[in-house]
Amino acid sequence: MIRVLLALLAALLTTTPARAYWEYGHETIAEIALVQVTPRTRVAIRGLLRHSAEMATPTCPLRTIEQASVWADCIKTLGPRFSYAYSWHYQNVDICRPFDLDAPCKDGNCVSAQIERNAKLLADKSLPPRERLMALAFLVHFVGDLHQPLHAGDKGDLGGNRVKANYGPVGGRINLHSIWDGYLAERAISTPKAGALGLVADYSPADRAAMAAGSVEDWSRENWQYARDAAYASALNGEPCSPTPAGRVTIDEDKIRDLIPGLRLQIVRGGMRLARLLNEALS
Repeated sequence: MIRVLLALLAALLTTTPARAYWEYGHETIAEIALVQVTPRTRVAIRGLLRHSAEMATPTCPLRTIEQASVWADCIKTLGPRFSYAYSWHYQNVDICRPFDLDAPCKDGNCVSAQIERNAKLLADKSLPPRERLMALAFLVHFVGDLHQPLHAGDKGDLGGNRVKANYGPVGGRINLHSIWDGYLAERAISTPKAGALGLVADYSPADRAAMAAGSVEDWSRENWQYARDAAYASALNGEPCSPTPAGRVTIDEDKIRDLIPGLRLQIVRGGMRLARLLNEALS
Protein backbone atom coordinates (compact mmCIF):
# COMPACT_ATOMS: atom_id res chain seq x y z
CA MET A 1 0.00 0.00 0.00
CA ILE A 2 2.83 2.42 0.82
CA ARG A 3 4.45 1.71 -2.55
CA VAL A 4 1.13 2.38 -4.32
CA LEU A 5 0.66 5.68 -2.49
CA LEU A 6 4.20 6.76 -3.30
CA ALA A 7 3.63 5.94 -6.96
CA LEU A 8 0.46 8.03 -7.02
CA LEU A 9 2.26 10.95 -5.36
CA ALA A 10 5.06 10.73 -7.91
CA ALA A 11 2.52 10.86 -10.71
CA LEU A 12 0.95 13.99 -9.25
CA LEU A 13 4.31 15.68 -9.03
CA THR A 14 5.22 15.05 -12.65
CA THR A 15 2.00 15.19 -14.66
CA THR A 16 -1.04 17.34 -15.24
CA PRO A 17 -4.58 16.07 -14.57
CA ALA A 18 -6.07 13.63 -17.07
CA ARG A 19 -9.20 15.80 -17.26
CA ALA A 20 -7.71 19.28 -17.51
CA TYR A 21 -9.63 22.42 -18.45
CA TRP A 22 -8.99 21.81 -22.09
CA GLU A 23 -11.19 18.74 -21.67
CA TYR A 24 -13.26 18.95 -18.50
CA GLY A 25 -13.91 22.70 -18.60
CA HIS A 26 -14.68 22.79 -22.31
CA GLU A 27 -17.01 19.79 -22.11
CA THR A 28 -18.88 21.28 -19.15
CA ILE A 29 -19.40 24.62 -20.92
CA ALA A 30 -20.66 22.74 -23.98
CA GLU A 31 -23.02 20.63 -21.86
CA ILE A 32 -24.43 23.75 -20.19
CA ALA A 33 -25.00 25.37 -23.57
CA LEU A 34 -26.71 22.31 -25.04
CA VAL A 35 -29.22 22.30 -22.15
CA GLN A 36 -29.89 26.04 -22.53
CA VAL A 37 -30.38 26.34 -26.30
CA THR A 38 -33.78 26.17 -27.97
CA PRO A 39 -35.06 22.84 -29.31
CA ARG A 40 -34.63 24.15 -32.86
CA THR A 41 -30.98 24.97 -32.20
CA ARG A 42 -30.42 21.55 -30.63
CA VAL A 43 -31.79 19.85 -33.75
CA ALA A 44 -29.56 22.00 -35.97
CA ILE A 45 -26.47 21.14 -33.90
CA ARG A 46 -27.18 17.43 -34.15
CA GLY A 47 -27.75 17.78 -37.89
CA LEU A 48 -24.32 19.34 -38.37
CA LEU A 49 -22.64 16.76 -36.16
CA ARG A 50 -23.91 14.04 -38.50
CA HIS A 51 -21.39 15.38 -41.03
CA SER A 52 -18.43 14.62 -38.74
CA ALA A 53 -16.90 12.07 -41.12
CA GLU A 54 -16.50 14.81 -43.74
CA MET A 55 -13.93 16.51 -41.52
CA ALA A 56 -11.54 13.58 -42.10
CA THR A 57 -10.14 13.80 -38.58
CA PRO A 58 -10.82 10.26 -37.29
CA THR A 59 -8.45 10.66 -34.34
CA CYS A 60 -10.33 13.84 -33.38
CA PRO A 61 -14.02 12.83 -33.57
CA LEU A 62 -16.90 15.27 -33.85
CA ARG A 63 -19.96 13.16 -33.14
CA THR A 64 -21.16 15.02 -30.02
CA ILE A 65 -20.98 18.60 -28.81
CA GLU A 66 -18.64 17.45 -26.03
CA GLN A 67 -16.26 16.06 -28.65
CA ALA A 68 -16.68 19.25 -30.66
CA SER A 69 -15.67 21.28 -27.59
CA VAL A 70 -12.16 19.77 -27.56
CA TRP A 71 -11.71 19.22 -31.30
CA ALA A 72 -9.78 22.49 -31.76
CA ASP A 73 -7.18 21.27 -29.24
CA CYS A 74 -7.11 17.73 -30.60
CA ILE A 75 -6.26 18.88 -34.14
CA LYS A 76 -3.03 20.42 -32.85
CA THR A 77 -1.67 16.86 -32.98
CA LEU A 78 -2.33 16.64 -36.74
CA GLY A 79 0.70 18.71 -37.72
CA PRO A 80 0.64 21.53 -40.27
CA ARG A 81 -2.88 20.84 -41.54
CA PHE A 82 -4.46 23.10 -38.91
CA SER A 83 -1.41 25.03 -37.73
CA TYR A 84 -2.96 28.29 -38.94
CA ALA A 85 -5.34 28.17 -35.97
CA TYR A 86 -2.73 28.00 -33.21
CA SER A 87 -2.96 31.68 -32.21
CA TRP A 88 -6.76 31.65 -32.21
CA HIS A 89 -7.00 30.09 -28.73
CA TYR A 90 -5.91 33.11 -26.67
CA GLN A 91 -5.26 36.84 -26.60
CA ASN A 92 -2.28 38.26 -24.76
CA VAL A 93 -3.92 41.40 -23.37
CA ASP A 94 -1.56 43.00 -20.83
CA ILE A 95 -3.23 43.01 -17.42
CA CYS A 96 -1.05 45.90 -16.25
CA ARG A 97 -2.08 48.33 -18.98
CA PRO A 98 -5.47 49.70 -20.03
CA PHE A 99 -7.61 47.10 -21.78
CA ASP A 100 -6.98 47.07 -25.53
CA LEU A 101 -7.69 44.35 -28.09
CA ASP A 102 -6.16 46.05 -31.14
CA ALA A 103 -2.59 44.79 -30.89
CA PRO A 104 -3.33 41.29 -29.52
CA CYS A 105 -6.00 40.77 -32.18
CA LYS A 106 -4.11 42.07 -35.19
CA ASP A 107 -5.48 40.51 -38.40
CA GLY A 108 -8.10 38.60 -36.41
CA ASN A 109 -5.58 36.22 -34.85
CA CYS A 110 -7.02 36.03 -31.35
CA VAL A 111 -9.76 34.18 -29.54
CA SER A 112 -12.38 36.96 -29.42
CA ALA A 113 -12.08 37.75 -33.13
CA GLN A 114 -12.41 34.07 -33.97
CA ILE A 115 -15.52 33.73 -31.80
CA GLU A 116 -17.16 36.45 -33.88
CA ARG A 117 -15.88 35.05 -37.18
CA ASN A 118 -16.99 31.49 -36.53
CA ALA A 119 -20.41 32.59 -35.27
CA LYS A 120 -20.95 34.29 -38.64
CA LEU A 121 -19.76 31.23 -40.57
CA LEU A 122 -22.02 28.96 -38.53
CA ALA A 123 -25.02 31.16 -39.35
CA ASP A 124 -24.29 31.16 -43.11
CA LYS A 125 -26.59 28.52 -44.60
CA SER A 126 -25.01 28.98 -48.03
CA LEU A 127 -21.87 27.24 -46.81
CA PRO A 128 -21.40 23.45 -47.07
CA PRO A 129 -22.26 21.53 -43.87
CA ARG A 130 -18.60 20.60 -43.43
CA GLU A 131 -17.60 24.28 -43.19
CA ARG A 132 -20.40 25.08 -40.79
CA LEU A 133 -19.47 22.08 -38.64
CA MET A 134 -15.88 23.32 -38.42
CA ALA A 135 -17.21 26.74 -37.42
CA LEU A 136 -19.39 25.08 -34.75
CA ALA A 137 -16.41 23.21 -33.31
CA PHE A 138 -14.20 26.29 -33.27
CA LEU A 139 -16.96 28.44 -31.75
CA VAL A 140 -17.73 25.98 -28.95
CA HIS A 141 -14.05 25.65 -28.09
CA PHE A 142 -13.11 29.32 -28.30
CA VAL A 143 -15.94 30.48 -26.04
CA GLY A 144 -14.52 28.04 -23.49
CA ASP A 145 -10.99 29.37 -24.04
CA LEU A 146 -12.07 32.97 -23.49
CA HIS A 147 -13.50 32.02 -20.09
CA GLN A 148 -10.25 30.47 -18.89
CA PRO A 149 -8.80 33.76 -17.60
CA LEU A 150 -5.20 33.06 -18.55
CA HIS A 151 -6.31 32.82 -22.19
CA ALA A 152 -7.78 36.33 -21.85
CA GLY A 153 -5.13 38.18 -19.83
CA ASP A 154 -1.37 38.05 -19.81
CA LYS A 155 1.68 39.57 -18.17
CA GLY A 156 4.34 38.89 -20.77
CA ASP A 157 4.61 35.30 -19.50
CA LEU A 158 2.54 33.35 -22.04
CA GLY A 159 -0.56 33.48 -19.88
CA GLY A 160 1.23 32.21 -16.77
CA ASN A 161 3.07 29.38 -18.55
CA ARG A 162 6.39 30.90 -17.46
CA VAL A 163 5.32 31.27 -13.82
CA LYS A 164 6.42 28.21 -11.84
CA ALA A 165 3.85 27.36 -9.21
CA ASN A 166 2.76 25.00 -6.47
CA TYR A 167 -0.84 23.85 -6.27
CA GLY A 168 -1.19 23.26 -2.56
CA PRO A 169 1.53 20.72 -1.73
CA VAL A 170 1.90 19.65 -5.38
CA GLY A 171 4.79 21.15 -7.34
CA GLY A 172 6.97 19.47 -9.92
CA ARG A 173 6.34 20.60 -13.49
CA ILE A 174 3.32 22.78 -12.67
CA ASN A 175 2.97 26.41 -13.70
CA LEU A 176 0.28 29.03 -13.09
CA HIS A 177 -1.39 28.34 -16.43
CA SER A 178 -1.68 24.61 -15.80
CA ILE A 179 -3.25 25.26 -12.40
CA TRP A 180 -6.06 27.27 -14.01
CA ASP A 181 -6.26 24.95 -17.00
CA GLY A 182 -6.41 21.78 -14.97
CA TYR A 183 -6.12 21.38 -11.23
CA LEU A 184 -8.25 24.34 -10.17
CA ALA A 185 -10.81 23.89 -12.95
CA GLU A 186 -11.28 20.23 -12.09
CA ARG A 187 -11.70 21.06 -8.41
CA ALA A 188 -14.23 23.81 -9.14
CA ILE A 189 -16.38 21.76 -11.51
CA SER A 190 -16.39 18.68 -9.28
CA THR A 191 -17.23 20.60 -6.10
CA PRO A 192 -20.90 20.02 -5.14
CA LYS A 193 -23.17 20.86 -6.76
CA ALA A 194 -21.03 19.19 -9.36
CA GLY A 195 -21.14 19.04 -13.13
CA ALA A 196 -23.03 21.12 -15.67
CA LEU A 197 -26.47 20.85 -14.05
CA GLY A 198 -25.06 21.41 -10.58
CA LEU A 199 -23.27 24.59 -11.62
CA VAL A 200 -26.32 26.02 -13.38
CA ALA A 201 -28.57 25.24 -10.41
CA ASP A 202 -26.82 27.95 -8.39
CA TYR A 203 -28.29 30.69 -10.60
CA SER A 204 -31.83 31.86 -11.32
CA PRO A 205 -33.16 32.24 -14.88
CA ALA A 206 -32.77 36.01 -14.51
CA ASP A 207 -29.15 35.58 -13.43
CA ARG A 208 -28.45 33.33 -16.40
CA ALA A 209 -30.07 35.75 -18.83
CA ALA A 210 -27.93 38.59 -17.47
CA MET A 211 -24.79 36.48 -17.93
CA ALA A 212 -25.58 35.99 -21.63
CA ALA A 213 -25.90 39.72 -22.28
CA GLY A 214 -23.18 41.93 -23.73
CA SER A 215 -20.72 41.68 -26.60
CA VAL A 216 -17.68 39.50 -27.15
CA GLU A 217 -15.55 42.54 -26.34
CA ASP A 218 -17.44 42.97 -23.06
CA TRP A 219 -16.71 39.34 -22.21
CA SER A 220 -13.07 39.81 -23.15
CA ARG A 221 -12.76 42.78 -20.83
CA GLU A 222 -14.45 40.89 -17.99
CA ASN A 223 -12.13 37.89 -18.34
CA TRP A 224 -9.06 40.10 -18.69
CA GLN A 225 -10.02 41.76 -15.40
CA TYR A 226 -10.62 38.37 -13.80
CA ALA A 227 -7.16 37.27 -14.93
CA ARG A 228 -5.67 40.27 -13.15
CA ASP A 229 -7.82 40.30 -10.02
CA ALA A 230 -8.02 36.54 -9.44
CA ALA A 231 -5.44 34.49 -11.35
CA TYR A 232 -2.45 36.81 -11.00
CA ALA A 233 -3.47 38.48 -7.74
CA SER A 234 -3.86 35.12 -5.98
CA ALA A 235 -0.38 34.09 -7.10
CA LEU A 236 1.31 37.40 -6.22
CA ASN A 237 -0.16 38.17 -2.79
CA GLY A 238 -2.79 40.57 -4.05
CA GLU A 239 -0.38 42.58 -6.22
CA PRO A 240 -0.92 41.26 -9.75
CA CYS A 241 1.44 43.75 -11.41
CA SER A 242 4.30 43.25 -8.97
CA PRO A 243 7.43 41.47 -10.27
CA THR A 244 7.06 37.72 -10.57
CA PRO A 245 9.43 36.00 -8.12
CA ALA A 246 12.23 33.90 -9.52
CA GLY A 247 11.13 30.88 -7.47
CA ARG A 248 7.73 29.23 -7.25
CA VAL A 249 4.51 30.96 -6.31
CA THR A 250 2.06 28.95 -4.23
CA ILE A 251 -1.71 28.63 -4.50
CA ASP A 252 -2.44 27.18 -1.08
CA GLU A 253 -5.63 25.51 0.13
CA ASP A 254 -7.12 28.73 1.51
CA LYS A 255 -6.63 30.47 -1.83
CA ILE A 256 -8.05 27.46 -3.69
CA ARG A 257 -11.25 27.54 -1.63
CA ASP A 258 -11.57 31.30 -2.21
CA LEU A 259 -11.11 30.92 -5.98
CA ILE A 260 -13.57 28.06 -6.56
CA PRO A 261 -16.81 30.13 -6.58
CA GLY A 262 -15.44 32.60 -9.12
CA LEU A 263 -14.22 29.89 -11.44
CA ARG A 264 -17.56 28.06 -11.22
CA LEU A 265 -19.23 31.33 -12.23
CA GLN A 266 -16.83 31.68 -15.18
CA ILE A 267 -17.87 28.27 -16.49
CA VAL A 268 -21.58 29.04 -16.18
CA ARG A 269 -21.05 32.37 -17.93
CA GLY A 270 -19.27 30.55 -20.74
CA GLY A 271 -22.15 28.11 -21.12
CA MET A 272 -24.81 30.83 -21.14
CA ARG A 273 -22.94 32.94 -23.67
CA LEU A 274 -22.25 29.99 -25.91
CA ALA A 275 -25.95 29.09 -25.83
CA ARG A 276 -26.85 32.61 -26.89
CA LEU A 277 -24.40 32.56 -29.81
CA LEU A 278 -25.64 29.15 -30.94
CA ASN A 279 -29.26 30.31 -30.80
CA GLU A 280 -28.44 33.43 -32.80
CA ALA A 281 -26.64 31.40 -35.46
CA LEU A 282 -28.97 28.43 -35.71
CA SER A 283 -32.46 29.55 -34.63
